[in-house]
Amino acid sequence: MTEQTHMRREIEEIPSVVATFLERSGPVLDATAAALREKDPLLVATVARGSSDHASAYLKYAIELTLGLPVASIGPSIASIYGKDLRLDRAATIAISQSGKSPDIVGMAQSARRSGATAIAITNTASSPLAEASDFTIDLHAGVEQSVAATKTFVTSVVAGLALVARWSGDEALGAAVNALPQSLAKAVECDWSSMIGALDGHNALYVLGRGPGFAIANEAALKFKETCNIQAESYSAAEVMHGPVAIVTKGYPVLGLAARDAAEGSVADMTHKLAGQGALAFLTSSRPGAATALPFAATGHPLTDPLALIVSFYGFVETLSRHRGFNPDLPVALKKVTETV
Repeated sequence: MTEQTHMRREIEEIPSVVATFLERSGPVLDATAAALREKDPLLVATVARGSSDHASAYLKYAIELTLGLPVASIGPSIASIYGKDLRLDRAATIAISQSGKSPDIVGMAQSARRSGATAIAITNTASSPLAEASDFTIDLHAGVEQSVAATKTFVTSVVAGLALVARWSGDEALGAAVNALPQSLAKAVECDWSSMIGALDGHNALYVLGRGPGFAIANEAALKFKETCNIQAESYSAAEVMHGPVAIVTKGYPVLGLAARDAAEGSVADMTHKLAGQGALAFLTSSRPGAATALPFAATGHPLTDPLALIVSFYGFVETLSRHRGFNPDLPVALKKVTETV
């Protein structure tokens, strides 16, 4: 029997890690939400890189759809390389970093706080420099993540943001859906996407489609294809893929459509089915009929939590695909666990 990888073990831990976070983080979430209501910011700015930036993109949609506030991603180099403080006195900033150590992320958080923003850190290292640079630190309580490819910390970062948004906005339906995520994500772990594994033999490039919060998930999936399988995966909004990128979708070109149960499901499903009808090797997380091959999904009952279940199912699939292709997903080539950029 093949020894279980760290990545597989950490994927299977996701439901329990999320449950632990929800059990332990109520007080800091309540305090942060109260401060945000008092601040009443006109803008939310996010600071992150890699998988954490994908979590930020997910929260961008959640904040804009729930609170009606615009959300902008700030390049950390604005502070670290260019030495510029932005006008953020009427803003809140959310910096996401598993380690909380990268100098550019820390520097941008320090700059934001210096400029008058309410600075919030979401991190798995509560004693990190990022935590020290922030007004509020939301600890993920995820335990050590040994696989280089982040899984449980990505999911819990999104959960942390969604839990904060639910409290900040007073959205009881979102809060209930977030509290039910341990059960929903346990079902997502069990979803079997093995039909894609052999189908991708001989392919080293593909597209991942999504829209809304699902586009953030598509970005994360494309990164994991690169990190663990050496596949040149590119993510696109289902609304954007026809603006040029579709030109290389020739017969047999793989496409993964990550459709959630939200207002964008039809858009993602229709585009994936359309590409399948043009000869693409297409897979889709929707029961809407069409030419693409359907993949199982775990519905969460809320449009802002539903995309998160998709990435948990995807993680299980891509870990298996990595091993199928002869790689060790715990040790991607040329990567290390903590990336410190300036």
